[in-house]
Amino acid sequence: MRELVIAPSILAADFARLGEEVDQVLAAGADWVHFDVMDNHYVPNLSFGPLVCQALRRHGVQAPIDVHLMVRPVDRIIPDFAQAGASLISFHPEASDHVDRSLQLIREQGCRTGLVFNPATPLDCLRYVMDKVDLVLLMSVNPGFGGQQFLPGTLDKLREARALIDASGHAIRLQVDGGVGPRNVAEIVAAGADTVVAGSAIFGQPDYASVIADMRRRAASGPGVS
Repeated sequence: MRELVIAPSILAADFARLGEEVDQVLAAGADWVHFDVMDNHYVPNLSFGPLVCQALRRHGVQAPIDVHLMVRPVDRIIPDFAQAGASLISFHPEASDHVDRSLQLIREQGCRTGLVFNPATPLDCLRYVMDKVDLVLLMSVNPGFGGQQFLPGTLDKLREARALIDASGHAIRLQVDGGVGPRNVAEIVAAGADTVVAGSAIFGQPDYASVIADMRRRAASGPGVS
């Protein structure tokens, strides 16, 4: 089992003091910084763009910035986020006319690649691009808004994705986003995830370090351990 990566979503952070929030959550033990980028077109919400990524880099953030694009079309915005300092850029296959080409574009820009699957989106196209994907992200809620409840059907999909990744022989991370927190992280990891996104479960709490440590402890202990 690969070491668990915890990527807090800044969508749940206090934007009036975003730099400080990111500094604090990284100091508390988080691994990556997760960006939920929404365009009010592909999803019914509007969040932020590359300037926020650039601002955090200029602020001094050195940790990997994991950019999840919920935008359509994706190719226009990929270079902007790459130049702003993104480390990994993921997108939804429905939002690209040519999935293979979009993945190549991300790598040409010097970033790692991710492919995102909504709860009702099958994993079919993943089979044809395994050699071009560094991360698979399974949405465990319908994208667009934070604070939603985890959809339990994601666990079976996680097992399916884990089997595909293991059979491929490629070092692909398997990420889950949506309703993830201390209460369910153990079963999510047991189903195959090695990377988790958490928003309000971390930023909504007074002590980031205790939440992150609790998530790591529960994930290592396995389901059924409180």
